[in-house]
Amino acid sequence: MSTKDFIEKDYYKVLGVPKDATEAEIKKAYRKLARENHPDANAGDPKAEERFKDASEAYDVLGDPKRRKEYDEARTLFGSGGFRPGGAGGAGGAGTFNFDLGDLFGGGQGGAGGPGGFGGGLGDVFGGLFNRGGAGTRTQPRRGQDIESEVTLSFTEAVDGATVPLRMSSSAACKDCAGTGDKNGTPRVCPTCVGTGQVSRGTGGGFSLTDPCVDCKGRGLIAQDPCDTCKGSGRATSSRTMQVRIPAGVSDGQRIRLRGKGAPGERGGPNGDLYVVVHVDKHPVFGRKGDNLTVTVPVTFPEAALGGEVKVPTLGGPPVTLKIPAGTPSGRTMRARGKGAVRKDGTRGDLLVTVEVTVPRELDDKARDALESFRDATADEDPRAALFKAAKGD
Repeated sequence: MSTKDFIEKDYYKVLGVPKDATEAEIKKAYRKLARENHPDANAGDPKAEERFKDASEAYDVLGDPKRRKEYDEARTLFGSGGFRPGGAGGAGGAGTFNFDLGDLFGGGQGGAGGPGGFGGGLGDVFGGLFNRGGAGTRTQPRRGQDIESEVTLSFTEAVDGATVPLRMSSSAACKDCAGTGDKNGTPRVCPTCVGTGQVSRGTGGGFSLTDPCVDCKGRGLIAQDPCDTCKGSGRATSSRTMQVRIPAGVSDGQRIRLRGKGAPGERGGPNGDLYVVVHVDKHPVFGRKGDNLTVTVPVTFPEAALGGEVKVPTLGGPPVTLKIPAGTPSGRTMRARGKGAVRKDGTRGDLLVTVEVTVPRELDDKARDALESFRDATADEDPRAALFKAAKGD
């Protein structure tokens, strides 16, 4: 809180209690306001969050007898007409001294430490209240944690896309304490970081680093009576089943990011993200090469030598007919366009068809006679002649 806030804010009014309220009355009033306005119970309501922050700030002062005394003394001093914050020039009216509060608290020229001033000034009064680095008691929203999960798809689901159920365990607001960490739902602002969740440490040379507060684990709040379920952390493990849409064309090992599907945030903060690692089962017929599918199709020797048409299966669709040119060697790859996997732009890759010439294991007499005749007719052709020629370097 700033000096101006401290002087002008009526914390008794914020909590709705009289100035002579007992500690029990102050605590009761704060708990009621905290329960009604806690951000985890009023997600998306900035006014409730502001009321919760104001109540926490007020209780941080009035709930501590020493700080309450300092606050009362300061309010009495500045509210009595003896002093009034403001600029120079007599704007405060007759009998009113106008001066810059920076002179009192900053040790400026002619300030509290100067001759004729206030000796130690009011720094002793406000030292415990403003030794907070100006951070105030404003607890900040916290983003939820990211979650990583895995899913195994069939080959067809990976190509066409699928909606699959995922059961996940993540950190969420504890249901027993409504995410406050306190049995009564009334945590106190952390005195170490004053609700910011962060502390600064010097590194020398005028530089400093900001780290999460170790006392409140970065939450900005500390439970007065820790919840048995979450041990005061305000977070508990929550399991849920979510229907997740896996886009078409994903590949084995791909990591998909789903924004806002992770663990819930705190104090109105955004949800984390869900990362899904995809595993794809193998297909007995088809393979995958990028956006293209692959398939090996056996053909007979006459089909490869003389040419012809063969039917080729497709994934999830009717077969296509490919024309085999005469003299097609085994291992040649042809292309059936638009029969592959779905691309990011919605179009499809191709189906790459590799021809494999098969050799019959058994021949009847007619087939054997035909092949022997073919062998005799091509006896002058040696398919290995070029191989030996190249080996000799000719």
